[in-house]
Amino acid sequence: MWLKLFFLLLYFIVLFMLARVFEAVVWCETGMFASQLVDPVTLSYKKLKTILECRGLGYSGLAEKKDVSELVEKSGELTQGELYSAIKKEKEQTEAGDASTTHFSGEMHFYELVEDTKDGIWLVQVIAQDREALLSHSNWGKMVQKVSQFGIRTGTFNCSNDYRSCIKRGWQRSTLIMSVPQTSASKGKVMLKEYNGRRIETEHIFRWMTSHVAHRIKTLRHSEQLVEEWRSDPAHPVKMFLFAHLSQPPAFFSSLSVKFTGRIEFIFVDVRHWDNYSSLSEIDVSQSPAYILKMPEGIYRYGNSTGEFLSLAAMDTFLRSVQPEVNDMFVLSLVLINLLAWMDLFITQGATVKRFVVLIRTLGTYNSILLVSWLPVLALLQMPYLDTLYSYSLKLLRYADTTTLASLVRADWTFYSSHPALFLSTYLAHGLLVDYFEKKRRCGIRSQEDSTTNLEWLASLWDWYTSYLLHPIASLQDPSDHSDWEDDPNFLFQRLAFPDLWLRPLVNMDYINALPTWRFRAVGQDSGEVSGGRLDEETDSSHSDSPPVDPSRPPHSSKRHKMRSMCNQDSNSQLSVYNNIDPSSSYQCVCAVAASSKCHGNRIPPSADRALMDGCLTLEGVSNHQQSDWSVWPCDMLKCSECVVCLENFGSEELLMGLPCGHAFHQQCIVVWLAAGRHCCPVCRWPSYKKKQHRAAQSSSTQNTLQD
Repeated sequence: MWLKLFFLLLYFIVLFMLARVFEAVVWCETGMFASQLVDPVTLSYKKLKTILECRGLGYSGLAEKKDVSELVEKSGELTQGELYSAIKKEKEQTEAGDASTTHFSGEMHFYELVEDTKDGIWLVQVIAQDREALLSHSNWGKMVQKVSQFGIRTGTFNCSNDYRSCIKRGWQRSTLIMSVPQTSASKGKVMLKEYNGRRIETEHIFRWMTSHVAHRIKTLRHSEQLVEEWRSDPAHPVKMFLFAHLSQPPAFFSSLSVKFTGRIEFIFVDVRHWDNYSSLSEIDVSQSPAYILKMPEGIYRYGNSTGEFLSLAAMDTFLRSVQPEVNDMFVLSLVLINLLAWMDLFITQGATVKRFVVLIRTLGTYNSILLVSWLPVLALLQMPYLDTLYSYSLKLLRYADTTTLASLVRADWTFYSSHPALFLSTYLAHGLLVDYFEKKRRCGIRSQEDSTTNLEWLASLWDWYTSYLLHPIASLQDPSDHSDWEDDPNFLFQRLAFPDLWLRPLVNMDYINALPTWRFRAVGQDSGEVSGGRLDEETDSSHSDSPPVDPSRPPHSSKRHKMRSMCNQDSNSQLSVYNNIDPSSSYQCVCAVAASSKCHGNRIPPSADRALMDGCLTLEGVSNHQQSDWSVWPCDMLKCSECVVCLENFGSEELLMGLPCGHAFHQQCIVVWLAAGRHCCPVCRWPSYKKKQHRAAQSSSTQNTLQD
């Protein structure tokens, strides 16, 4: 995580430095910066019209270049960056052709998008039934291109689709309808206005629209009104003022007033017939036009820093950074978290398929965490007692966003967002460099997984997925858990089925390290040390109280006859013998092993079966058992002298290992058995990763019973 954050921060630094390099290259070639002012008189008539269209000022009736250049000067200073952006935007609109427009299917569709949304401006062309449209297809396309650059959405309503709705609204003829929020409050009432002009030229329709939108902005023409509005207002702490010699504000300024409804109050000051210029000097307004943002922290002159153009996109970026809403912060966090997640594609080493699988997993994880994290944030923002914290946060944000560094960051954001190919190519190049350095860094410690092919990694992924989907993840239970595993229905069902027909679960092999191990010692040798996570340091009281076994004393003949008869009984009686035999006799243990295996339906090798039966009928191999030092055995281990895996007797100083069920084996033999995927006891098939309840007390009582 921290590595990805570091690489992402490094990428942002690279973008910032690359933008400065581009500025230096442009300055070396042309000798101009983007913030350098341009004299409108030196521009051609076509470029001047392009600037006026981007600012949203009508120029119909101005035939001479001088009048057009004066209108540009009255609306605001022109910079090289704004000129470049305006020409580039006009070229993109010409190449793109007709902009997209919405076709309403009926009354409900129109109501949901136009009247119920209440956060934008709409221009809708209504086509009456069995009549032609007011604007031809080509003129409507030009109109759509002209108004779309100011955030005005367009649509077409054909009365043939819903004639009753047209009759209800009084749309008897083809016309144009404009939707504008009526009040300055957020989500206010929407006002529908119909175009009644005689001229249907694009420029006249656009002027009609801008005049209606400009009525939403508070217009000041006297110094007393300015003094009153300049005072601090807790209801509207942030205000945007425009001082200009114009009859109405530019269209981009009016459109922004709709976008920031409820957040920023827009005020237009008409200084054409100003009566008291001293009032302007008191608020430090020495020239016009001037765009001034008044905040509780002070005033900020828009247009004096890098990237602050007189266009809708540039001023919208500036105002969103100064007075953001929750949706702006969410979109920013979404972009950053996805850029962070895509770094996994280059940091992850190995097969290509592995990289994309890890990327998809990271994208899903990060976006899910982001969505879940925003839910409590939204809930906290609704609490009234956090308004003070929210206001202080906005204050700090405004202090940071009115600095020179913030203006450079906004300019870079505007530049790279208008050149997405450059942004993607630099991100890809940065990712390839990260991949190269990661390979170099991991060169010495490159694992086998990193060198696998796509097919090999997909095969391993499929094996893992099927094992995880079909089987539980098993682990050792807590030693303090004394639950009765015999009553577990899942385990009982497993015991009733054939073990070989069950797919093997995905088991963590770490549990083998927790199994108890000890040295096999005969009587007369030093007691060995017992190791293991579940081995007690003291032996069971039943073992310590029982008398030591005399190695020279042969087994009693009656006892031998008794055990022979036990071996010939059915499986149920054999299981009973297994639970009640004397643990001090080796052939008893061997017979118990055979009884347990047959009772559970487990198949054992013929050689093992013969060895077990021989252990019941003969006394060979019992001497080691009788000479064993049981004090070194764990208290919950069954006493025996032979490893069922290798069918060899335990030798002195050999390392033994026990399973949770109580059976003991050679350490090497049982580790090989478990490592092969057979995570169960070779004798009773109890899962080798499950804790089994102690039965020391029961063993002690059965021993005393047999001795009696």
